[in-house]
Amino acid sequence: MKQGGQYAKAQQLISKGVRIPNPETITIGEEVSLEGIAGNGVVIHAGSRIFGATTVIDEGCEIGFEGPVTIESCQLGPSVKLKGGYFSGSTFLERAAVGSGAHIRSGCLLEEESNGAHTVGMKQTILLPFVTLGSLINFCDCLMAGGTSRKDHSEVGSSYIHFNYTPDQDKATPSLIGDVPRGVMLNQRPIFLGGQGGLVGPVNIGFGTVIAAGTIFRKDFPKGNGLLFSQISIKKHQPHYPLLYPGIKRIIKNNINYIANIIALRRWYLDVRSLFFGSTTFQKALYNGALEKLEIIIDERIQRLGKVAEKMPQSIEVYHGVMGEKASQKNIQLRREFFEQWARAEEFLRECSHRTGDRAKRDEFLELIQGAIRERGKDYLKVIKGMDHDGAALGTEWLQGVVAEINSEAAEIIPSLSA
Repeated sequence: MKQGGQYAKAQQLISKGVRIPNPETITIGEEVSLEGIAGNGVVIHAGSRIFGATTVIDEGCEIGFEGPVTIESCQLGPSVKLKGGYFSGSTFLERAAVGSGAHIRSGCLLEEESNGAHTVGMKQTILLPFVTLGSLINFCDCLMAGGTSRKDHSEVGSSYIHFNYTPDQDKATPSLIGDVPRGVMLNQRPIFLGGQGGLVGPVNIGFGTVIAAGTIFRKDFPKGNGLLFSQISIKKHQPHYPLLYPGIKRIIKNNINYIANIIALRRWYLDVRSLFFGSTTFQKALYNGALEKLEIIIDERIQRLGKVAEKMPQSIEVYHGVMGEKASQKNIQLRREFFEQWARAEEFLRECSHRTGDRAKRDEFLELIQGAIRERGKDYLKVIKGMDHDGAALGTEWLQGVVAEINSEAAEIIPSLSA
């Protein structure tokens, strides 16, 4: 048994400095390049399984300390700790960590020092630096930002759910908890989502928001800086009309705004974060992995919104049947425009991935970043947190311009969004 291919691979890793206490118990796929697993400080515990040609594991990573781990096509930056569970098609930047029992599916991007405790589920989720998830959490299809350090971070309490599937069987439900233009500057007040609660996507929650424990929140609160409690005004019994979509305008606008924010984050990676990734195999893989996740998310969100657009003819019929003579022509017109103009809107949203925003503001901001790199080196957190108020404001203004431009032009394609 010890002469088998798996054991030989483990021995090769051990010879380059990887610590594998029980090499007979680990599995490494034939497609995995051992050059993509660093030697210095990497620890792979018993029961670990590593697959995927795009998998890389950088220095200082520890895999499987709390339980068996399966890694499939993931990119792990320096000192990442995946303590137990399943991790697929996701990218983890420096010092990100996830506890045992994790189920992290494709399209997740966990930035520096973001982390989750035990039994956390994520899919197509983005956590900006320092964001912390408690235990027993289902947190798919959302982006969360806020906070300035590990001691001042946005947090999701234990037993929390982001509800991302509707009774109408669609997933046009992405939620922004914070936003990209301000969140990437690492200077915003943290957001706190109290335990045993949930968000019903799609929602937009502003920085500084505290949602009390046990609260299921269903509305937008973009202004932030407030304490929110449960609303008990919902009737115990009321009729349900499939495909009615009473909040269709909000659904469309929130989805487009979410896509616009992810496009802005992609632009941030292309123009700003690219300056901080080195030229090593590991650094290139991390950067490309992060970009890939953003592109996957943009594509998924456009597809999910398109599925709702396809249902609008049926929705109009249901709306007529429910409202009768009280039917609003504005509501009917919005549904009709959404359906008829979707092909054009979809093409527009896909083309927006190449938007740069105001080039003068971008270039001025990049000069500030490059100057800071010359002074402080390529420590991303140190450089961004070291920006003065005016510099951070300039960067936010540039990225917010990208978001606003996309939202505004989308509303020209579907005019009823502005009505």
